[in-house]
Amino acid sequence: MKAHTKETQATMTPQKSLQYLKEGNQRFQNNLKANRNLLEQVNDTRDGQFPFATILSCIDSRVSSELVFDQGLGDIFSVRIAGNFVNEDILGSMEFACKLAGTKLIVVLGHTSCGAVKGACDNAELGNLTNMLRKIKPAVEAVTEPKDTSLRNSSNLEFVDTVAEKNVKLTINRILQESDVLADMHKSGEIMIVGAMYNIKDGAVTFFE
Repeated sequence: MKAHTKETQATMTPQKSLQYLKEGNQRFQNNLKANRNLLEQVNDTRDGQFPFATILSCIDSRVSSELVFDQGLGDIFSVRIAGNFVNEDILGSMEFACKLAGTKLIVVLGHTSCGAVKGACDNAELGNLTNMLRKIKPAVEAVTEPKDTSLRNSSNLEFVDTVAEKNVKLTINRILQESDVLADMHKSGEIMIVGAMYNIKDGAVTFFE
């Protein structure tokens, strides 16, 4: 499989880009990889890159977007931060990826048993981590069940995963509220912004559409 070119990127629509990722995740789950020569792709992309999607995911070592979606060099922009939230710098990176570099899809990818979400649920405090986890707290507060405070912590994995899903959805809301560039592109259909969850138990990605 060759790296994307300006011509192949131009053929990609938001929906087609999403389908590419779904098919890639199916290959990953079945332990099948597309036939690609990564060193050849290094050469193919030496004069430019033409990715079709931008994926915001967690730094978790088990959730590499290139691997779980079976993509090669030059296929996707990968933005990674613990808890897959956005700030001004990440929004700027996404604006570059979509408006200037031509990607057609943004995926906000959370995952089960997320350590950052667990930390937010437990009100963990440690250096700069304390302020970082505050970015995820709105998702914790938005999940109203269970009401029993003894069940609203990292020991309750169902609660953790529900918060992780809510965090994905709130992150999408923030993208649309805080980036006029991306909101306008989304409204016009130039790009699509979707949420998804990766299951660390089986490698499956579930998209919220």
